Amino acid sequence: QALGQTPDRLEIALVQFAVLWRNGVQAKMSTRSGDFVTLQELREEVGNDAARFFYVLRKSDQHLDFDLDLAKSQSNDNPVYYIQYAHARICRVREDYTKQGGDLSRLPEADLSLLQHPAEQQILRRLNEYSDTIATAARDYAPHIIAFYLKDLAVDLHSYYKEEKWLV
Repeated sequence: QALGQTPDRLEIALVQFAVLWRNGVQAKMSTRSGDFVTLQELREEVGNDAARFFYVLRKSDQHLDFDLDLAKSQSNDNPVYYIQYAHARICRVREDYTKQGGDLSRLPEADLSLLQHPAEQQILRRLNEYSDTIATAARDYAPHIIAFYLKDLAVDLHSYYKEEKWLV
């Protein structure tokens, strides 16, 4: 109501408690005894991106085992790092492209029919799913769908990046 909306539009999704794991051992927590880790403490330990992403990796009604060591690791096993690394690679390719005289503003006019490699076709298919993925996630209150989409897109990009030379 304070935002000018009707209160019946408010929908609250209940989520499961998270079980925290550190060094392969479950962290002892009990709300009754007041022994728990706050979300702020979790964010300070693993970072905002990892905390948010690990929480949306599961449906709200699914149990969450939160591996603190994995969330902090800079390895391909960490989905946050893996996706951020894919983003960094794309940024680097864009940077190299402009250094070679490429004009990023003309990319929307690019002839996509030149992309014939199966990995290129897979990336194009995945990118074409973006709008539907966002719409489905919003409609179903399911942000985990976006997390899985990003993981899959990162796999496609990394595989192709390792296999082919992007700029000549």
